Amino acid sequence: MTQLELIGVEGLPEVRPGDDLGELIGSRSRLESGDVLVVAQKVVSKSEGRLINFRSVQASDEAKRIASRLVASPDPRIVQVILDESVRVLRSERVLITETRHGFVCANGGVDHSNVPGSDELALLPEDPDASAGRLRDRLRELTGVEVGVIVSDTFGRPWRLGIVNVALGIAGLPALLDLRGSPDDTGKGLQATVLAIADDIAAAAGLVMGKTNRAPVVIVRGLALQGTGTGRDLIRPAAEDLFR
Repeated sequence: MTQLELIGVEGLPEVRPGDDLGELIGSRSRLESGDVLVVAQKVVSKSEGRLINFRSVQASDEAKRIASRLVASPDPRIVQVILDESVRVLRSERVLITETRHGFVCANGGVDHSNVPGSDELALLPEDPDASAGRLRDRLRELTGVEVGVIVSDTFGRPWRLGIVNVALGIAGLPALLDLRGSPDDTGKGLQATVLAIADDIAAAAGLVMGKTNRAPVVIVRGLALQGTGTGRDLIRPAAEDLFR
């Protein structure tokens, strides 16, 4: 692999609950065998109806207490939505960091209001991002006859570095990790601890085309030669190995 192409899928309309996302993508792209589609979590969540109007939510005392301690001073009902999407609160001073039901550790439980129509609507993460990726892959195969990989991506912050980057939440048709341990480096020494988060690498590259305001929520990554399969869950560090929690 010496060259990769990043191709934004253009002309996608505003995605709404119940829309056939596979048809919307397939009818606007020319897919080739081996392509990997990186699809923004937001359009997947919209198509799956993972939206909620926070004004219909009753805030608990805990949500009100947490909201009062956060820099952004969010509506306590938004905090309640975040708590409902989470299994554990890791930090609630200045920022709200939680662990979601999927096992993701992220800001605000992945709950977001950007790129969602209306001021009261929030987008939630897909119930099962791996299943979402698998369904989309199957639908594209049905429509186009082409085997592709699919990554459902979202932007996450990082504990030790500034800025956000795209990461893989759900994966179908490609590996999540490339384990190079035991392989020789350029000098012949065996690699001891090198495991590449290849799905995150691909998602981050696609993020250059997606941007946050480019209206390019789907990117074709062409030129990869990957073997194997994996899931987004493969990228979650087990709690027993997490030295920072």
